[in-house]
Amino acid sequence: MTRREFIVTPAVFAAGQADAPWFDRPMRWAQLTLAENDPGRFDPKFWLDYFRRVHADAACLSAGGCVAYYPTRIPFHHRSAWMKEGDDPFGELLAGCRKLGMVVIARVDPHSCREEARRAHPEWVAVDAEGKPRPHWATPGRWVTCALGPYNFEFMTEVIREIMTLYRPDGIFANRWSGSGMCYCDHCRKNFRDFCGLELPRTTDPQDPARRQYILWRERRLFDLWRLWDSEIRRINANACFIPNTGGGALSDLDMKTVGELAPTLMADRQARRGLMPPWANGKNAKEYRATLGRKPVVGIFSVGVEEPYRWKDSVQTEAEIRIWVADGVAHGMRPWFTKFCGVIHDPRWLKVVEDIYEWHRRSERYLRNEESLARVALVYSQRTAAFYGGPRAQEKVEQHILGAYHALVEARIPFDMVHDGLLDPARIKRYRVLILPNVAALSDEQCRQIRAYVQAGGSLVATFETSLYDEWGVRRKDFGLAELFGASFDGHVEGPVRNAYLRLEHHTRHPLLRGLEAAPRIIHGVWRLGVRSHRPAPEAPVTLIPSYPDLPMEEVYPRVEKTDIPEVYLREFGHGRVAYFPWDIDRAFWEVLCADHGRLFANAVDWAANEERPVQVVGPGILDLAYWRQQDSVTLHLVNLTNPMMMKGPYREVIPVAAQRVRMRVPEGRRVRDVRLLVAGVRPPWRQQGEWLELTAPAIGVHEVVAADL
Repeated sequence: MTRREFIVTPAVFAAGQADAPWFDRPMRWAQLTLAENDPGRFDPKFWLDYFRRVHADAACLSAGGCVAYYPTRIPFHHRSAWMKEGDDPFGELLAGCRKLGMVVIARVDPHSCREEARRAHPEWVAVDAEGKPRPHWATPGRWVTCALGPYNFEFMTEVIREIMTLYRPDGIFANRWSGSGMCYCDHCRKNFRDFCGLELPRTTDPQDPARRQYILWRERRLFDLWRLWDSEIRRINANACFIPNTGGGALSDLDMKTVGELAPTLMADRQARRGLMPPWANGKNAKEYRATLGRKPVVGIFSVGVEEPYRWKDSVQTEAEIRIWVADGVAHGMRPWFTKFCGVIHDPRWLKVVEDIYEWHRRSERYLRNEESLARVALVYSQRTAAFYGGPRAQEKVEQHILGAYHALVEARIPFDMVHDGLLDPARIKRYRVLILPNVAALSDEQCRQIRAYVQAGGSLVATFETSLYDEWGVRRKDFGLAELFGASFDGHVEGPVRNAYLRLEHHTRHPLLRGLEAAPRIIHGVWRLGVRSHRPAPEAPVTLIPSYPDLPMEEVYPRVEKTDIPEVYLREFGHGRVAYFPWDIDRAFWEVLCADHGRLFANAVDWAANEERPVQVVGPGILDLAYWRQQDSVTLHLVNLTNPMMMKGPYREVIPVAAQRVRMRVPEGRRVRDVRLLVAGVRPPWRQQGEWLELTAPAIGVHEVVAADL
């Protein structure tokens, strides 16, 4: 193919797709991120053949930014020193993918530049608080670029225009585009002063006025950059778009509500486990994205290598670890995207694993194009709470509450979604029977009004600790914004960290909150608690406080107060809904300590609040993560087997199957089941439908099973 033929072909391809946006077509993605010395060393034909074998229908290919892999004409856009005259690695791979009918997006990475660029354009380089240019932390001779100044807004805009003009890819995917920490360059200082009249902050305290304004300014600046790049891309190819590597949950630094409005598709870049992390973290990431993208396609990037802080980029994960990570993402609606760094393969053990996963995914594709989650419970996450209440302690004060609530629901086998606190309007949340607020401390008056209306109309609520005690800016209120729902008010007292306190279980109340705890007269308390006072006399609480008492010397370890009437859970009906409020950190403590009693108590509160049968009931041994979906003419139940000694800290060494599971699924109203199959086992099990319930037994499960019922 001549260069002229190559340039014309994409235009013809794009013209043929003029009335069909590509975003929802791809189901299986491949990414090849080239090293600078790959040209002339790696085999493009091997990779194109591999893309074909794994049935990949989309690819992300290295194009430019830190290194250009095409014959760029832009000054200081460094082209690979290993490229010979006439070489075009990006163009060759793109043309091959197009012949395979694949969608192709071009990868750029603008986070660093070389020494010659810094000398010619010092304004491109990020500056630290002392006014010194920031050298790259990993590669000598490179410099960290400023994401909010002319490097991105001018230079990288020109790079993107060149790539789009020459090759007309379906989109531009930008990695590390949003900066690598604060920059104090002249552009940032001036732009920030123009925005708010203040100097750039020197603190991370979100209550500092300059820090608060910086959070807002940086976000606005990045969204301006997003819109600029997207408009330039669409001006050249109307069906293309900008796809930033961004997003996530409460700790994400760009507002996910706005992200969901701007992005036609998005890639979740949590590539593998590191440190203390359960495999359901990939499914959690899927839910966080779906909370704002809705039915737009969410793609889950997974690495075939080890993703620990020491950055072994040419490593390979165990087969079992790759399988469990991908399975949980797929179960919760992600489309898989494998990423391989370096075109030269140093360790081939991953190739067959990915090929097997993608082959199964292709065979099952009809049942993986989900239209609606059938979960009745939703877990709310709040970026404002993380930014303006949690600040530098957001991991502890915000995310750990979310993680504890999440794990309790997984252990209880309760299917659930996640909801962004910026989307609490009735259209979004009326389909859920229960909303869970895990220390969603920062809520505006309007958000509190939305939640009250939701409960008044028949929704139910489970809330913990300081939920609604702060406004949307992280400023403490005199009382809870949801005090009317809780039936209790804050008395101004915060206690913690508490040692050696307990909860007395009042079994004579016969409350369903205590189900499964019948043999326990008391259980351990949490670590942080609020003093609250009830609005009115209420029935005796099923859980009351046994105050902290000394834990040393051992002779002094005895309760000073055996019994109080201080409730440690507030249960009430409000309007047509129910409310359960824990004035302590049951969710965060569960994540830290993993006390089974806390998990049971929390799940019981969700069941009591729901006041209906769960839509899915699965009985059998082990820990399973469940997801329940509706497609056009079917429903599917995903059962991901997390039962493994390495569940909380990978990598899995082997797959440990769990025994058969009895499954009961509620079928959409008025629908009859025509056929049932198990997509992983590849069999049709015996089944029966009784009214709205489908019943069957799924045999032993390895990593993953999918019950697919045709309607």
